Order: sequence, then C-alpha cells, then structure tokens
Amino acid sequence: MIALIGIGANLGDARGNVVDALARLGRQSGCRLVAASSLWRTAPIDSSGDDYINAVALLDTDLDAHVLLATLHAIETAHGRERPYRNAPRTLDLDLLLYGDEIIHTPALTVPHPRMHERAFVLAPLLEIAPDTVIPGRGRAADLLPLVADQAIERLYQD
Repeated sequence: MIALIGIGANLGDARGNVVDALARLGRQSGCRLVAASSLWRTAPIDSSGDDYINAVALLDTDLDAHVLLATLHAIETAHGRERPYRNAPRTLDLDLLLYGDEIIHTPALTVPHPRMHERAFVLAPLLEIAPDTVIPGRGRAADLLPLVADQAIERLYQD
C-alpha cells in the first residue's frame, strides 16, 4: 500500500529531527521509503513557537494503517514528542496523510488527514514527490495548493 506521511518539527534540532525521521521510516520493517520531499520552512499555523521544518515521505508499506500510525507515534516518542495541548510546539510530528485511496474514520485515525488540504506545508512537499495525488473527497492536490497561497512557505535546498 502506498502511504504519504507528513513530517514536521519546530523544537530542538528541527531539521535534524525531520532528516532522522525520514531515515527511520526508510529502515522500518514493513516499509520502503520510495521518495522524500525537500525540506520546507513554514511559520506555525494554529500554533506558536519557531518556524517549522516540514517534509513529506512516500512509503510502500505492508503495515495496516493503524499499525503504521503506531509506528509513527513510536518514532515521535523516540524524539521526545510530548502532547501537552493541541497544536503545541513539537520536536517531531508524523501524520498519516493518505493510505492508498482509503477513507478511514476510527477513534484513533482519520484518513485522509482532515486538514491536509488546508496546509501549504503539506501540499507543496507532497506535490514535489507525488504530483498526481488525488485526496479522496477533496480532489487533485495540485488544484488545492492555490487555495492556500497566502501561507508563507520556503523550500530549503540541501547541500
């Protein structure tokens, strides 16, 4: 199954944490990292603190969506992720954005991610690695990016 993972951090070594998360996803049993976007810098939305470093990873996975979510949470925990309140600054945030073309609504998981279509920090890196992505119930991701053009986002070029 193809899964798209949103990655973000704005505490500590945010860039290092995002890069390490990509490496961990690539080493995860039952997952193969197919593509990773560039790193992108964005101001916090509905949050506070320093700017975020964001990326999107495209995985080919044998893991069930809920097992994949638990795996993402374990990687966050390894980076000291705490959840003191909604949208708190974070050392690492991993979101399961899409899981194939499935629509999932359980108490623990909602896919597609309910706000992904409203976030330039998701759409821009996603389109970099998967330009033909369709978000179930929302349409083509490429058609949604212009709707969030007011959100400042900067692509960071790696050395």
